[in-house]
Amino acid sequence: MSPRQIEVSEPREIGITELVLRDGHQSLLATRMAMEDMVGACADIDAAGYWSVECWGGATYDSCIRFLNEDPWERLRTFRKLLPNSRLQMLLRGQNLLGYRHYEDEVVDRFVDKSAEAGMDVFRVFDAMNDPRNLEHAMAAVKKVGKHAQGTICYTISPVHTVEGYVKLAGELLDMGADSIALKDMAALLKPQPAYDIVKAVKDTYGDVQINVHCHSTTGVTQVSLMKAIEAGADVVDASVSSMSLGPGHNPTESVVEMLEGTGYTTKIDMARVYKVRDHFKKIRPKYAEFESKTLVDTKIFDSQIPGGMLSNMESQLRAQGAADRTDEVMAMVPICRKDAGYPPLVTPSSQIVGTQAVFNVLMGEYKVMTGEFADMMLGYYGASPAPRNPEVIALAAEQAKKEPITVRPADLLAPEWDSLVEQASALPGYDGTEEDVLTFALFPGVAPTFFEHRKEGPKSVARTEAQMKAAAEGQANALSGPITYNVTVNGASHTVSVEPA
Repeated sequence: MSPRQIEVSEPREIGITELVLRDGHQSLLATRMAMEDMVGACADIDAAGYWSVECWGGATYDSCIRFLNEDPWERLRTFRKLLPNSRLQMLLRGQNLLGYRHYEDEVVDRFVDKSAEAGMDVFRVFDAMNDPRNLEHAMAAVKKVGKHAQGTICYTISPVHTVEGYVKLAGELLDMGADSIALKDMAALLKPQPAYDIVKAVKDTYGDVQINVHCHSTTGVTQVSLMKAIEAGADVVDASVSSMSLGPGHNPTESVVEMLEGTGYTTKIDMARVYKVRDHFKKIRPKYAEFESKTLVDTKIFDSQIPGGMLSNMESQLRAQGAADRTDEVMAMVPICRKDAGYPPLVTPSSQIVGTQAVFNVLMGEYKVMTGEFADMMLGYYGASPAPRNPEVIALAAEQAKKEPITVRPADLLAPEWDSLVEQASALPGYDGTEEDVLTFALFPGVAPTFFEHRKEGPKSVARTEAQMKAAAEGQANALSGPITYNVTVNGASHTVSVEPA
């Protein structure tokens, strides 16, 4: 062993979860990537040696029917055919499934069952409040169909979040039958030392439990966090191929693999295949330039804790109200709303709920108008909060929403709804009579009718075509290919001035 080599006490193989087919483009390109731009990379992804390939869930289902006229169930079945040797992985919002409200238990069961039937292997199940009660039924549904249930800890920072608290939550997830634990850092807040401390504490407390670590790269520190997590015992880490990484996205797959060189930790990754995947998406990414986030590195997130998607949503709301100049006020209001709500992690849907209320507070006065969703959060209808909520704001929420606070699991208050959903979906033009269509309607009742009606028209990419990209490039080149001539008048005399391009 060379003097420079780092000696590890237990050399291990580290698994990699590739994110490019889901969170990679969701985080960088607003989830607009069409299936046609992903299929060409699937053979190399399938042969690259990943522990799993994340390809579904999160915002992809919504985007498929809202923007791309694409059936999300067909997308999943296509991935299953194109990635026969890979574990397919999805992100599931517990009792929220892929929507923005809680669903009755039968709907959760049917969704998980159909997802498994269509080809899903690993279900990463999380809850925006880290309330175990909102995870338990979805986890049981995954176990019932014989698939991998990955219980998820949403990482955040607050006066009430501690290593001990995260270890306790990991134990509750294991008691539900979790096959592995995911430490999910959705806002790039996980610094190296907490990454080490949490992973080591979970391992020390519960023994040989598999731990997967997911980080975004927005703050610029999280590749080091992945290394420290591995040193503490993490088994699998998430990454996205380099041509679809960094900024509000993730750490590059190639960089994570190379980082382990000489450490004693190894991977099964075939870098030749990864380079082919990289080159594929290097050609694809410019087609979606208009959807690109402009953020590269932003350490202010450690103070605001506002994920990139939440920030862009707030900015859009302010622009729509002609108040784009008040962004800083909203940024300062977000931590106040979050504290009042009991310090929930800022992840879908809690991030959107807190962010929108912050906008309302700035534009209309503090809690003068409360969104229905924020009122529900204050009253317990999204689950228990990590810390006690502000009682004065609870009283305002009860008054405006005209309902009382609850302490039970929110889904316990829901009446059976499957038969009603079937009846409503059946009346829509274009409904195909499948449970999958009923689930699509259940998740997005405002979008599904239009999608059903136009589904036969086929997928519609929102990317720029090759011709459009070529024309844009030629237009830029032509604009700069020769001198630009101006007529300038100085003291009444006209002058012709030519400016050569740099």
